[in-house]
Amino acid sequence: MIKEAQILAHHGRQYIPDLTTAQVPAPFRGRPIINNTEVDTKTLMELCPTGAISDNPVSINLGKCLFCGECEFAFPGKIRFTNDHIMATNDSNRLVVREGKDERIVLDPDMIRSEIKGMFRKSLKLRQISAGGDNSCELELGACANPNFDMGRFGIEFVASPRHADGIVITGPITENMAEAVRICNAAVPSPKIVVLCGVDALSGGIFTGSKALNRKVLQEVRIDLYVPGNPPHPLTFINGILELTRMKYRHSCWFTL
Repeated sequence: MIKEAQILAHHGRQYIPDLTTAQVPAPFRGRPIINNTEVDTKTLMELCPTGAISDNPVSINLGKCLFCGECEFAFPGKIRFTNDHIMATNDSNRLVVREGKDERIVLDPDMIRSEIKGMFRKSLKLRQISAGGDNSCELELGACANPNFDMGRFGIEFVASPRHADGIVITGPITENMAEAVRICNAAVPSPKIVVLCGVDALSGGIFTGSKALNRKVLQEVRIDLYVPGNPPHPLTFINGILELTRMKYRHSCWFTL
């Protein structure tokens, strides 16, 4: 018993008491800030492997951004990546970070369907679909249930069957041979349901954009309720996005309040 107690004392408290105020240390790259410094915008845009950077004004689309940091390395006075991990939103237009604006990315409450607020406030079961991804997003989503983040304390869990789920979480760029699987899985989830795109590959195709191996037409058939940027997204980005979408409020004791 003494040895076990010493181990527990050495490791300390593993879980994060309040996920909404937790900070992520470097080298994590979160929401970028673009200042008004004049630079060679053509060179800046050419640095981005996914075309996430635009000009007039200079902007970064986080739905395409790999968070590689190459733009910051080349133009440190122009672009700076912060440690702000709260980046999920239900409006894809809000993923565009523009020059001269330091605004947090939030959800549009008017776009949240009433059935989501009414039915999924205290319990949400999700079926994750790896649609041709590289397993990086899957690893981070798996970490959401570990002792550090423990999203199960909010009643959010991944399930094995879409029949037992309230929605799907799509990762990966959606390859041709996974498109029908995504369609079938989504159809198997009872209504009402939610659809979440997680990671740059799912949001835009990432570095695979334009590839003939992809078939993203299934996304035109569903309503996307949440976009979670990142390559891959941090567990805190995903969990806070889901909490905001479902309007879950909680105390540190993990008792829910309405």
